[in-house]
Amino acid sequence: MTTELHAPNPTQAEADVPTRQRVVQLILNDGPQTAKQLADKLELTPAAIRRHLAALLDEGTLASRAERVYGSRGRGRPSKVFVLTDEGRAEFRQAYDDLAIAALRRLVAATGPTAIRELAKDRLDEVEARFRQNRADHPDAPPIDALVEALAVDGYAPSVRPVASGDQLLQHHCPVAHVAAEFPVFCEVETLLFSRLLDSHVQRLATIAHGDGVCTTHVPRPLPTPRIPKRK
Repeated sequence: MTTELHAPNPTQAEADVPTRQRVVQLILNDGPQTAKQLADKLELTPAAIRRHLAALLDEGTLASRAERVYGSRGRGRPSKVFVLTDEGRAEFRQAYDDLAIAALRRLVAATGPTAIRELAKDRLDEVEARFRQNRADHPDAPPIDALVEALAVDGYAPSVRPVASGDQLLQHHCPVAHVAAEFPVFCEVETLLFSRLLDSHVQRLATIAHGDGVCTTHVPRPLPTPRIPKRK
């Protein structure tokens, strides 16, 4: 017989938040978990873990699916496991961002704003290294394609949109958007890197950090080299 999951009443919800954070942290660290596994690790009763899971399912932090079994499986239905949704992961990214912002504030207070610029440059060193490797592997491909591949590794979800005057480099996601909102130097350093790698006077038109839906960088088409007539 299947036991129904019942969401907690409003008076329980506030007190249960720390336990639910532990549930989510376990799934984040250890991967999909069954209700029994979670109950055992957190030393909760079956009724208690079902209540927490119901609330997390209702708010969209978790989703459930049949457990994947590798090799032969016994009789009966596979167990149900609970996994983090994209929304659930986003909450953790926000928490990490808050921690990073607090640390950067202390860094600025201790050493000055120059340290943030150097940190932003260091963070993009791997992007530049991948770009140069992509250029070496595919020398005939457009440089902007090499940059798109380099950015994709870090989860920027990049793409290129041709426009009349050149191309627009689109970044549909920004892993450091919350940090860059407080420290715009991250966007400035990134734009300077794009300009140097593409050998173009690029222009940043929009950023997720400033509330836009997509980071958009205009890459103008190179101007033709003027022909100098030969002297007769």
